[in-house]
Amino acid sequence: METVKMKPAPSGEAVGDGIPASGGKARLPEKKIIEVENLRRDFYVGDEIVHALRGISFDIREGEFVTIMGSSGSGKSTLLNILGCLDTPSSGEYRLDGIPVRSMDKNRRAEIRNRKIGFVFQSYNLLPKTTALENVELPLLYNPAVGTEERRKRSLEALQKVGLADRVQHRSNQMSGGQQQRVAIARALVNDPVLILADEATGNLDTRTSYEILSLFQELHRAGRTIVFVTHNPELARFSSRNIVLRDGHVIQDSPNRDLRSAKDALLALPKDED
Repeated sequence: METVKMKPAPSGEAVGDGIPASGGKARLPEKKIIEVENLRRDFYVGDEIVHALRGISFDIREGEFVTIMGSSGSGKSTLLNILGCLDTPSSGEYRLDGIPVRSMDKNRRAEIRNRKIGFVFQSYNLLPKTTALENVELPLLYNPAVGTEERRKRSLEALQKVGLADRVQHRSNQMSGGQQQRVAIARALVNDPVLILADEATGNLDTRTSYEILSLFQELHRAGRTIVFVTHNPELARFSSRNIVLRDGHVIQDSPNRDLRSAKDALLALPKDED
């Protein structure tokens, strides 16, 4: 797999797998990709109101790798839909890359989703009878500024970055689950989004393949990508730089990961498969 080119870290900033360089504390960039202020989301179920989100607030800055965790009923899925511009809050503010989302209509939100967010889903969501290249090209079909030649060039580059240069013409049913998820990640990268939003992205994968995918996410993070990884699995928090935990619609924890683990090292430590 081609190594994603790393940006050099100034003195005192995080290097390698996120461990600060000697002599200083890791500094966060100033630019905010996600700004959530007193966010509330209520649903009506019959005559009752369900308070899914109860006034949560946090920011996510450029270049962070954040895990959002919570059990069923915590508000995690509701928050994911709002961050992904699939839903709007009942009250409060959500700004994506400085753009207020709450007052947008559906068409404008769809445009923002396509230009600003790269989605990676648990079930891959690939078109079944199309090639890896065609799946990756899909988001660019909705961008009139990108012509056919440029679309193909970007898609090939994205597949190369995730280690699938030799699977460009393979269809979904000709690839393993890990390969399909790599196609999904390439598709998320192809529009050069400001945010990669992953929803249980390792949920359908075995342990070895999960570590391979987490290693790829860590590599993208080191290259400067902003990643939000939504999951119910607390084990995955070991591999991100910051963890946000929800319970009953509240943020009950928001803290940096002081003991960041390397997914690549975890993969190498697994027992070898035996035939």
